[in-house]
Amino acid sequence: MCLSGIFCKEPEPEQPKCMDIMMNYCDDMSYTHTVFPNILGHRTREEAELGPEYLLVSVVHNLLNGECTPDIRMLGCSVLVPRCEKEKVLKPCRSTCETVRKNCYHAFEGIEMAWPYFLDCDRFFVSDQEGCYDPLEGLRAIQEERNTPEKPHTVIQFSYQSNAQMNSILKKTAARCPEIAMTYSIGRSVEGKDLLVIEFSNNPGVHELLEPEMKYIGNMHGNEVLGRQLLIYLAQYLCSEYLLGNRRIQTLINTTRIHILPSMNPDGYELAAAELQDTIDPENEEAQNYNSWTLGRGNAQNIDLNRNFPDLTTIVYSRRRHRRFRSNHIPIPDAYWFGKVAPETYAVMKWIRSFPFVLSANFHGGELLVSYPYDLSKHPLEQKMFSPTPDEQVFKQIARTYADAHATMSEGNSGRCENFGSIGQDGIINGAWWYSFAGGMQDFNYLHTNCFEVTVELGCDKFPAEEELYTGWKDNKEALLTFMESVHRGIKGIVKDEDGNGIKGARISVRGIRHDITTAENGDYWRLLTAGIHILTASAPGYTRAMKKIHLPARMQKAGRVDFVLQKAVVEPDMEEDYRIPSMGTYEHFDPYNQFERYTISEQNQNGEEGQEKPWWWSYFSHAHGSTPTWLLRN
Repeated sequence: MCLSGIFCKEPEPEQPKCMDIMMNYCDDMSYTHTVFPNILGHRTREEAELGPEYLLVSVVHNLLNGECTPDIRMLGCSVLVPRCEKEKVLKPCRSTCETVRKNCYHAFEGIEMAWPYFLDCDRFFVSDQEGCYDPLEGLRAIQEERNTPEKPHTVIQFSYQSNAQMNSILKKTAARCPEIAMTYSIGRSVEGKDLLVIEFSNNPGVHELLEPEMKYIGNMHGNEVLGRQLLIYLAQYLCSEYLLGNRRIQTLINTTRIHILPSMNPDGYELAAAELQDTIDPENEEAQNYNSWTLGRGNAQNIDLNRNFPDLTTIVYSRRRHRRFRSNHIPIPDAYWFGKVAPETYAVMKWIRSFPFVLSANFHGGELLVSYPYDLSKHPLEQKMFSPTPDEQVFKQIARTYADAHATMSEGNSGRCENFGSIGQDGIINGAWWYSFAGGMQDFNYLHTNCFEVTVELGCDKFPAEEELYTGWKDNKEALLTFMESVHRGIKGIVKDEDGNGIKGARISVRGIRHDITTAENGDYWRLLTAGIHILTASAPGYTRAMKKIHLPARMQKAGRVDFVLQKAVVEPDMEEDYRIPSMGTYEHFDPYNQFERYTISEQNQNGEEGQEKPWWWSYFSHAHGSTPTWLLRN
């Protein structure tokens, strides 16, 4: 007590003292004493327990579905209840934090959550030289006692996944096989979900000279789900079997660049899955109203994505009698951009134009067959009419590759699902002969790019029960692998000038087939062909043409190598006409008026707050003590 007028010295603040750890979710750390204030500045245990950081630590096991725990929990505890020795704080090691972040970052991405700020390795962790400790040392000791080193093996869970779980599986697979796999996004759906692709290659992220590229696309119609599941399983299988030393898988990945998009329509899938779940609920009186043929088929704007691509087939039919007309690299009409282009369609079109894809399959449900272009009947009044492409024989070979390798697809010649009548012979059919429609993806691939795409219908049931997923995988596994291997058929080569430089955009023509393909960035090309004798021509503006006659044996398992050297020449005007379609734009024009950009901005403005919908896990934290943890939201 101080008397009036007498100077009083303020008492010195009490020095922090080591105390027992008394926080339930942190009581299994390798040490027993902590101190407050902690590394985050919480002054007391009670303050730390009320914070969103401790709330995240307590629920992270459930949020990540058991993945990366207890690692994440114990790493968080090392900051919330730091180790205390001799009344001093010991900080956790930065190297431990970096290892956990590398292995677990994908798990947070999978649920669209930002990496927690309090697990910032540079900010709250220190180097070995600064005297740190390993917060997971107790966990590692337990693992060492078990003495069961992990061996690579294929473990596939045959169940359905949410979109977040699917993305987490893909990223986890890529993290497990970083030497041969990576993930990347090609865009977002209407509701902002990533259109995530996983790539496999011996040099992921890089186009290697003469290495062909192929793609698989699933779940274009959100309620047709087996293809989505098969592609998730395929990604896990490729990674695991490569690590196990499976020679077939290693050869495939070492010689091919494979791109897999399991879900082109994640919004539609979410709707279909939710509606189907309601039908399982015995208390749902409206269950009988569920229609698996329509609900979730379109995207969140109710657009059928397989009717939303530019109709280039009609252009082919209207100009097929033109003497120099070729059915390849047809420009997208400007009028297309003034219609309603779905963001999923836009993303896939940009993707297709960005990679030199050679072969592709997209997966649907409702029948059991493979259909191939054209999908649009050559007669406007005929809904079922054989309408072949110039590459009819090549497409039949591609389609049979999948159908014959499938467990049952090539058996019989009638419509086994009775949905569209006869399906032709051997489980394959020309699309327009089956049923005609415009704006399909496989016609767009063929007419706008080098890519040959077919549509695989995987069965009568669009949304099969979970217990049928394993059978679906067994029936399709060999077909999936054989189809990927078939990208090595036909011919490949490099078109160079006299100085040995590759020529980008040179054309490879085959006599008798009015469909050319073009060379990629470094002058390499791939041309799928059937066995036999072919006369090839290579040409490019500013160069003379070069011609070669080749023979492809029937049982040839690898693409034949056919290179060309073109000599400089004066540009011939009549040759330039071969590269144009009269009264149309050029191939390079893609969304020339920025119609899609304006449209998406307009949609976002109309949606307002709707476009700022919080993720599903936000309810865990929205009522947390103190300020809401917006640091968990991704930008």
